[in-house]
Amino acid sequence: MNASAGPGLTLAHPVLLVVGLLVTAALVLGALRLTRSRSAALAAAGVAAPGGRGLPLGRWLTLGGVLLLALAWAGPAAALPVGRSAGTVILAMDVSGSMGATDVAPSRLAAAQRAATAFIDAQPENVDIGVVGFDQGALTTSLPTADRDVSRAAVASLRLSGGTSLASAILGSLSAVTGKTVTLGRDGSRPDIGRWTSATIVLFSDGGGGQAAGGADDADAAAALAQDAGVHLETVGVGTAAGADVKVDGYALHTALDADRLTALAQTTGGAYHPASDAAELDGVASGIDLRLTVSRQDVPLAGGVVAAALALLVAGAALTTLRTGRLV
Repeated sequence: MNASAGPGLTLAHPVLLVVGLLVTAALVLGALRLTRSRSAALAAAGVAAPGGRGLPLGRWLTLGGVLLLALAWAGPAAALPVGRSAGTVILAMDVSGSMGATDVAPSRLAAAQRAATAFIDAQPENVDIGVVGFDQGALTTSLPTADRDVSRAAVASLRLSGGTSLASAILGSLSAVTGKTVTLGRDGSRPDIGRWTSATIVLFSDGGGGQAAGGADDADAAAALAQDAGVHLETVGVGTAAGADVKVDGYALHTALDADRLTALAQTTGGAYHPASDAAELDGVASGIDLRLTVSRQDVPLAGGVVAAALALLVAGAALTTLRTGRLV
């Protein structure tokens, strides 16, 4: 367990530092006793001891080197601010019943999962990826993270459920970006959620739904809110224009890809529409992400530098002692 040894400094093994300090203290006491006994012996022989009864500089340097080795042994690390260029991508995955259609083999959802996984694999390390599954609501299955295994697992875990709400997809994604729940006002008004120009939403859907219970199209208002926040929405159409029949809640429905709907939503934010079949075009989304410089505190190991300083003191101490006495101790 790490322990703090001062502002911004941690020790991986604080017990080892205590042991090292005790050893160093014992060496200091031993060196003082040895120096005093030699001084007493010289005085008894009528010879003045050089440097008095205290420790000479060379030995102090040697003991200082031992003390630094004890510190290095404890594994010191400093929490330092580290700059990092980073962006955020939220994969909004449609899991409504219509995504079970098989006009795209083996199903729309499976095709979307395959395309989303390929997209994750193509992203650079400085892009954090989150996953939001949506039907008539939205559930954040993975917060933005640099851990690709977490993002892939979140995509693979998605299952079909309910109807479609593109507004929920966008609002749920904005919630994942900002770290707080984002909703529209009852009158459709848009809250001020700040500027998040380093974030991009990639929405995988067949474009069905989007109508609120009262008939108003909240997806347009949600897209406008994303535009207000500087968040680009890239839409990925999964399905075919001819469509297919699918059973939803026991009813047989015909569902087709609404590319126009997805295109309009993307263009509201300055984004673009992409067919799921065009993997190369989708991979290019990452190049358009406006990366930001973030500063986080990271533990930087100091043991190497401390050992180097310790060796320098040990060498200097040995050299001074040899020059003074003709021996190392």
